[in-house]
Amino acid sequence: MIIGETGTGKELVARHIHTLSRRGREAFVAVNCGAFAETLVESELFGHEKGAFTGATSSKAGWFEAANGGTLFLDEIGDLPLNMQVKLLRVLQEREVVRLGSRTPIPINVRLVAATNVNLADAVVAGHFREDLFYRLHVATIRLPPLRERPGDILPLAEFFLEEHCQRLGYNRASLSVEAERKLLEHSWPGNIRELENSIHHALLVCRNQRVAPADLHLVDMRSSGIRQEQEQAVHASPGIAGPVNLEAALNALFERNIPDLYEHIEETIFRAAYRFCHGNQLQTGRLLNISRNIVRARLEKIGELNKPLSVEEPE
Repeated sequence: MIIGETGTGKELVARHIHTLSRRGREAFVAVNCGAFAETLVESELFGHEKGAFTGATSSKAGWFEAANGGTLFLDEIGDLPLNMQVKLLRVLQEREVVRLGSRTPIPINVRLVAATNVNLADAVVAGHFREDLFYRLHVATIRLPPLRERPGDILPLAEFFLEEHCQRLGYNRASLSVEAERKLLEHSWPGNIRELENSIHHALLVCRNQRVAPADLHLVDMRSSGIRQEQEQAVHASPGIAGPVNLEAALNALFERNIPDLYEHIEETIFRAAYRFCHGNQLQTGRLLNISRNIVRARLEKIGELNKPLSVEEPE
């Protein structure tokens, strides 16, 4: 299991693991679990026989068979539908697949590398991911830190992308100005390494005299005056109006603070606020959030909210 934010290079790590292993000469197959329609996931992963469904004019091997002997990389495993999670768990346990429309199992020998940019433990609590599959995948885990946590990698990666894209574009070797280097180091990189590569690519297309200036990088600065103005307007807006602009401004303010595990922080705040808004009624909290009471209780237990007395604010 490879865990990391979008753009941190999870597939590159999976390919590196494959290359360095005894399976390195066999196939490496990469599949994005969120890229297929729910009705086609089973056919894509496990294959199908002729006539298994309308349009199945011939038999077709699935991705597990295509990766036999090598490595199958399932990206965004958290997007896999629950009914497919059950079948994936069986494939991993039995080490065989059954094509759609067939009853004959096909033995497979595949290393599975799964990747996700979400917290699967929270997905289990929310009922979006099977607990048994979570533990089946959670054997060897690699966490890729975001680029903002590894500032020493920013400039070496930028130099690497400069050379690579200069070769691809047929340009002479370009370089970064001191000011551009400083801007790269100061950026928060919400898109991680992918954002850095795209920024360098853009800079090479617009820079002059093979010298990248700060303006060439085209970085989205969350501290820009336009966003600041929007935040100030939201702060001074009527407290009775809580529209999308106010919510977006509040989120932008959180983004600027660069809070670790921001998604979990926001989700926890939503649960706490909804629970207190409903005066400690779990059923009403579930109805408010349009989720089951069991999920509400499990989440509240996890964040320790059930053990706290509800505070009542004094009127002003």
